[in-house]
Amino acid sequence: MSLITSDQLKVVIGLGQTGLSCARYLAKKGLRFALVDTRDNPPNLDEIKTEFVGIDIRLGELDAVYLMQASELILSPGVSQQLPAIKAAVAGGVALIGDIDLFCREVSAPIVAITGSNAKSTVTTLVGEMAKTAGIDVGVGGNLGTPVLDMLTAGEQSLYVLELSSFQLETVHDLRAQVATVLNISPDHLDRYEGMQGYYQAKHRVFRGCRSAVENRDDALTHPLLPKGVELVGYRLSKPDLKVFGLIDEAESGSDVAVEWLAIGNQKLMRSCDIKMPGRHNVANALAALALGRAVNIPMDAMLDTLKIFGGLEHRCQWVAKKNDLTFYNDSKGTNVGATVAALDGLGAGLVAGQRIVLIAGGDGKGADFDDLIVPVNRYVRAVVLIGQDAGKIRATLSDNQGAVKAEGMAKTSANIRLENTLESAVQRAVNVALPGDIILLSPACASFDMFKGYADRGHQFVAAVSAL
Repeated sequence: MSLITSDQLKVVIGLGQTGLSCARYLAKKGLRFALVDTRDNPPNLDEIKTEFVGIDIRLGELDAVYLMQASELILSPGVSQQLPAIKAAVAGGVALIGDIDLFCREVSAPIVAITGSNAKSTVTTLVGEMAKTAGIDVGVGGNLGTPVLDMLTAGEQSLYVLELSSFQLETVHDLRAQVATVLNISPDHLDRYEGMQGYYQAKHRVFRGCRSAVENRDDALTHPLLPKGVELVGYRLSKPDLKVFGLIDEAESGSDVAVEWLAIGNQKLMRSCDIKMPGRHNVANALAALALGRAVNIPMDAMLDTLKIFGGLEHRCQWVAKKNDLTFYNDSKGTNVGATVAALDGLGAGLVAGQRIVLIAGGDGKGADFDDLIVPVNRYVRAVVLIGQDAGKIRATLSDNQGAVKAEGMAKTSANIRLENTLESAVQRAVNVALPGDIILLSPACASFDMFKGYADRGHQFVAAVSAL
């Protein structure tokens, strides 16, 4: 461990992956710190005690008096700052930050900061792949994969592309990203926030100090309030204005058939059908990535080449198999209603006559309602198979939807709604009710921890169940 170079105490709260990355960073910098966790026996406790010999480690209920001795509290994103001891320390003048602020103090390379209710992992990875294609030394991490402070162990890189959750952004004060975006906003984590306003405010902290911003012109909630001089670029799934990314229809040379092109203004870039990622929602993701990459000078040719070869991420509308004329997609990362709506709209836009989707959904809804599922379920879905603790709530919402579907000019849903106890039986039920040509989609609209270790475990179990058919 490094020689202590400061008497000021920093207290790391939360001993998950982020908290450990903070502790290692502080130790390397020779700063005085302590570790606390609200759990009596956090994971990897023996490893923590071995690695941080001589460091004060306190477990269980937080002690406000102890926290008030700190110059800074470094809060892990999984710990709410509304805990009484933390609130008391902050009220007493103790600074509250997170790992993102520590990272931003350290680096001078440009940062691409990406948040949103959905698609942030896909867009973050995609921008990172675009940079790699262009030969740029890029670090990709944050809420996705590597904690930001762990990316510093090999020295500073030329560019950083960060996925940031609302929990991480709660403690961000001076991000200063070269370009920042909120991809979309739909209800999520309402078990942590007091309504949508708190969630919205956390997301929009991503724009603090940014030099340029990207907005989704199809989602008004992504529009940032920026000071003068900050460039704002947009994208939309329709014909773009000047300097906006979007879509234009134009026939190729020698043909009278209109082709859809990704474009900026009137400049055609590539055909949308050449994007390897499936679904209409991934066309929007591609446009967002182009806008972000252009803001940090990634060459356009490299970005377009990447779109032609990048097939998307595991558990994000991932093609699994085709069996008995049924196609299976794993969207286990669809942990909120907005993500499932995007998946249904994205895959539904490509359905042909007679083809429908059988949706497998359910889990822990995190306090959200499910009303936004009504329209896409009526539009695209043949049957819904539900599992998990909020299965009954989803069934009640979809069954009592007469007013919503009338407003859309539709008849009352004809989708069958079935409840199952396990994911394996849900897959078998979905196969039984599907017709040839249908898509079977796992997109839960819920968190997974009521039945699984996490969304990845849920996705892997779905793939195994499909393989066993």
